[in-house]
This record gives sequence, C-alpha cells and structure tokens, in this order.
Amino acid sequence: MTHGVSFAARADGRRSTTATGREVVADALRAVDPVGALGAEQETAWRSRYLLHFRRLVEAGLASPDAWLSIADAGLDAVRRRMVVATDDGEDLPLAAWDDAAPERALATATVEGDGDPVTELALPYRGRRLRGDELREQLQAWSRSGVVEPSVVDAVLEVAAHPEWLRLDGRTVVVLGAGSEMGPLGALLGWGATVAAVDLPRPAVWERVVRTARGAAGRLLVPVPEAATGAPDLAPVAGADLLAEVPEVATWLGGVDGRLVVGNYLYADGGTHVRVSVAADALATRVTRDRPDTGLAFLATPTDVFAVPRDAVEQSGRAYRERSGTAKVVGRPLRWATRGRLLHRAYPPDADPGIADSLVPVQGPNYALAKRIQRWRAATARRDGQLVSFHVAPSTRTHSVVKNRALAAAFAGAHRFGVEVFEPATSNTLMAVLLVHDVVQGSPEHAHPWQDEAYAAVHGGLWRAAYEPRSALGLAAVLGYASARG
Repeated sequence: MTHGVSFAARADGRRSTTATGREVVADALRAVDPVGALGAEQETAWRSRYLLHFRRLVEAGLASPDAWLSIADAGLDAVRRRMVVATDDGEDLPLAAWDDAAPERALATATVEGDGDPVTELALPYRGRRLRGDELREQLQAWSRSGVVEPSVVDAVLEVAAHPEWLRLDGRTVVVLGAGSEMGPLGALLGWGATVAAVDLPRPAVWERVVRTARGAAGRLLVPVPEAATGAPDLAPVAGADLLAEVPEVATWLGGVDGRLVVGNYLYADGGTHVRVSVAADALATRVTRDRPDTGLAFLATPTDVFAVPRDAVEQSGRAYRERSGTAKVVGRPLRWATRGRLLHRAYPPDADPGIADSLVPVQGPNYALAKRIQRWRAATARRDGQLVSFHVAPSTRTHSVVKNRALAAAFAGAHRFGVEVFEPATSNTLMAVLLVHDVVQGSPEHAHPWQDEAYAAVHGGLWRAAYEPRSALGLAAVLGYASARG
C-alpha cells in the first residue's frame, strides 16, 4: 500500500510512473519547445526512449537563460500538480495540503556531541592514502589535466585547504536528508567539527552507524526523536522520520533547530520511489525556505545525465579522439561500421559550443532521470531567486546502490579503459563535502547562463572530456569489465 508522497491514481486505480513522467516532461517543454512537448506526450515507448526527451529538456533550454528557467519552472509546477499525498484512509490530497499542515506527531532533538579531535588540515582519502598539502594539489591538478574534473574544482578545493577553519561551518547547520547515504557529507562534516541535523528513515541499523560516526567525530549531531524519547540512552531504536509521509513533522522540527540551515538532498531509492522521495525533499525544502528565507540548498547531480559543457571540454574530448591509439583506431572502425555508428563514436561535433554531454544510462531508467531532474530544476530556480545553492555533478562511485546492478558494476570495472575514473565512496563524499563548504562560505560565481552554473566545479570522472560519447562505449566497457572480473 502506498503512503505519503505518491503518483496520482488514474481512473483505473493505477499509479503510473510512466504516464506521470511523460506528462511532466511535456509540460516542462510546452512553452519553449511545443514540438518537443508533443513528442514527449505521444511517446509510446517511454521506458526505452525517454533518453531523447530528457536530452531535449537541455537542448531547448540553451536558447536563453529565460528558456532554461521557463522549463525549470514549468517542470516543477507539473510535478506539484501531478504528485499527491496518499493518506492512510485511501484519499489522495494535493501536495499543497502540506504547505501549512500541522504535524501529527511532535519531534524533539537528541544531541550527540562527538569526542574526537577537531580537524586542522584538509585531507582527502584516495587509494589508501590521505592526501594533504602538496600531494592534494598534485592529485587535483592531475585530475584536471586528464579531464576527470573541471578546472574550477582545483581552485575551489585548494581555497578550502588554505582555510581549514571554514570546515567547521560556524553558524551553520547542514541538514542531511539521507543521513546514511554513502554519497552524503555527514561523516566528513562531523569529522571537521560541523553541526549536522540528520534525517533518515527510522531504521535502527542506519542510526547505529550514524550515531557511532558522530561519537567518534569532532562535530555535533542533531537527531529527530519522539518527544518522550529525548533522554533515551540508545537513540538508534527511536530516531528518524519517514520523509515520504512526514514532511510537516520534519519541517516543524527543523523550524526549531539553531543556526542558518543548508538543506542537502542525498536521498536515493529504487524505481518510482526515487521520484517520490525527491518530491518529498523538495516539498520540505520549499516549506523550510518559506519559514526561514536564509536557508540554503545543496544537491549532488549524477554524471549519468545530460549536461551542456564548455568549449574547452569539447576541445579536450576532440584531442583525445584524434590522438587515440592505433589499436583503438583499427578496432573502432569495423565496430562503428558493423553497428551503423552506434559504438565508439566521438562525443561532440568539432565546433560545438557548448557541447551536449549525453551520459544517460538506459538501465537506470526514466524514474531515476526524473528524480534527478527535479533537483536540477529546483537548484536553477532557487539560484535565480537569490537563494544560496550548492550544486555539483558528483562522480560515478562504487556505492552499494550502484554496484548491486551487475551491468553497471561491469561497466564501472571497464570504464578506465575509456578515460573515465570511477571513485570510491570515501573519496567522493569527502571531495563533494569540500565543495559544499566552499559554496556555503564563499558562494558560487555568477554565470551568464544556468547551464554554466551546473558545469561549475563538476566532478564528472571524465565523462565530459573522454574521446567517446559515453553510451557508445558503455557496452564495451561492461564486456571488458566483466572479463577482467572473471579473470
């Protein structure tokens, strides 16, 4: 039985993720690209052809900043109109019903003060080492030269390294939605001495790990618990909230938390539930921002999406294609011929400015794409409205949620053969937490177009600057990765 944020029930009683996704994309495009909107509306093979329409959302927005923001506004409005709150008695309420809804239960704050030593120098875990000082600088520059990160990453991280006092984020409280997430910043922030308000499902195993992390760190962890459990000696059995059904409860709880808030969405779920939790997080952030206008927002974008990329990324990719090895050229030509150009083709037209980096992975599905696009739309509109926004593309990472998919795990194992680096969770979550700190303390630079905001300090792992269009190499990467794993 569904509960909380859900897809609206159709006339036949079904809650269709396909119909909703198709309608949201069509509505987002309608004012800017009516032809694209019609194409999305009439798509009869959404689960296999959604990639074309999500790419169109980016292409249509490149016409102007207004076009980009029009798509974002319309997309968010379509989501708000089409998603509902499913009550326990079977009724569907509009999302707007939560705008001023009183909580059905009161949440109090249990505080965990860490007893670890405060961090006085930035260190990045990487391949069994902890990089700091010159080693950190050299690795960042190596990543930049090889196209694993955008050059702006180097400057941002080194600026934080030069000011380790920033790591504590004094006066701020970072709300980590998805406290147990492998990609989230909770561990890094607590280690640096920051204050974190943690939100995750009431699952004791998750909270045991989160509380244990906090006790060994230098920061302060704020945990939502029932009012009667504030003095409980063991927080794990009583901590947590179900954001899908308890947005008013969590919003009210955050209303009493000290410090300027930064609400970060690090939630993940399989299938349509990912869309639901993304919408719930957006509803929460919207309500909290209304009540506390100085609230900031934070997002991690997936690199397996469609992005506009700068001219120098196109040029580096072109050089990599021209300078690929003789063996790659010999093998590539017959493969392209045999597959009618589907395998190992170049990533961009030579003169593209900006280029379109299309790294959507079909196996991840349209629900994943929509959940992540909602976050991109919110980041764009919030930034336009003057809100502090930290938004960065995070690298492909060997998290449990990814490598449990055998096809993706195999592709990750073979990705290095095509100029793409897949990160370990400890490296990813620390690096992205550093960029969050930079944005909160220093802000993000202003750009002429929102696509440039998305490209700023992106850690895409090489997908934007490698020789081949990612999907044209994905299958071969999986074959090579599977073979190496068996060997």
